[in-house]
Amino acid sequence: MAKKVTVIKAAKEQKHTQEERRLKVCGYARVSTGSQAQATSYTAQVEYYTEKIESNPLWEFAGVYADEGISGTNVKHRDEFQMMISDCEDGNIDLILTKSITRFARNTVECIQTIRKLKENGVECYFEKEGIYTFDGKGELLLTIMSSLAQEESRSISENVTWGQRKRFADGKVNLPYKQFL
Repeated sequence: MAKKVTVIKAAKEQKHTQEERRLKVCGYARVSTGSQAQATSYTAQVEYYTEKIESNPLWEFAGVYADEGISGTNVKHRDEFQMMISDCEDGNIDLILTKSITRFARNTVECIQTIRKLKENGVECYFEKEGIYTFDGKGELLLTIMSSLAQEESRSISENVTWGQRKRFADGKVNLPYKQFL
């Protein structure tokens, strides 16, 4: 008696054009103050991501979103960041490139919530400085640790600035923006 053999036919291979396979990639840049030094960094980040994305033949340029003079501790006032997340939810972005976790967020809870929302929409983030891809198995663990450090760094800077202001007041040194009055 002959054995019955089940044959599984291969599905027809779909042919994709180079254009269909390209990832829609954007960059995200942020600087926290409007100082001249930060303005140079802002411009450099925007130019860097524009050139990096446009030079990769496997990527489609989806723009550079950039918030200038905005703290990373809260997403509420970061209009470009919110627009980027909205575009991700609409399917216009597959990958977000950013310089570091500190540019993306300085609030651990918001950072993780945002990354999870992006993952649900099939969007990956890459943090260049830390070398973290969010779809990587270790990505969320590393992201949690690094964003906690970024949050603590922000808190420490804030405390140092407040201490410096109090010290100047105690020493009788008060800065008034008198040029704006004139």
